Amino acid sequence: MTWLNLGLALTALLLALALRPWRALTEAGPPWPWLAWWASLPLLWGADRYAAMPIVQPLSGAALLVLLAGWPLAVPALALTALITMAVGGLEAAEALQRFVWLGVAPATLAVIGGAAVRRWLPQQLFIYILGRGFFVTMLAAAGAGAASLAITGAPLGSDPDDVLLARWLAASGEAFLTGMLVAIFVAFRPHWLATYSDRLYLRPLG
Repeated sequence: MTWLNLGLALTALLLALALRPWRALTEAGPPWPWLAWWASLPLLWGADRYAAMPIVQPLSGAALLVLLAGWPLAVPALALTALITMAVGGLEAAEALQRFVWLGVAPATLAVIGGAAVRRWLPQQLFIYILGRGFFVTMLAAAGAGAASLAITGAPLGSDPDDVLLARWLAASGEAFLTGMLVAIFVAFRPHWLATYSDRLYLRPLG
């Protein structure tokens, strides 16, 4: 599993760097909510370690990073999150790598794919962006990555796989609610903070 995770991690990092993520930045850098959310991720990623309860499921937070500044910038930032979580949470290198792949790369990539599907096949309306990309895509990306991780790497030692799967679906729902709420606030008051949002595309009358 370590070699699989390493291959996925290196592929994602090389692709992200090839897309030159710094092009998305202004002279002021990424929006401060992006920085604030990224800074909080080590707390979310290490929740099970800090609580000493394997059944506690870490939140990903990757989907919101993608919405705020795009996938290419999110991937290297998530790699730094894994390193910080390893240092703060006392993780083994292999565990930190696994979290980078399944809490970072996988949900971020699924969020991009889901976002592209929403934009391609659903009407480009404001509530579609908020509910579709902010809530449902986030939930499916987090839950899908969690389920894939469980199927490939197995449940934490001493945990029942069915309990872990249920916990990951519940965690994904909670993350989707939080992300959808923040996206709605940003769209209303600071739409320029969202790299994936445009008034020209989404601020249209119904009908």
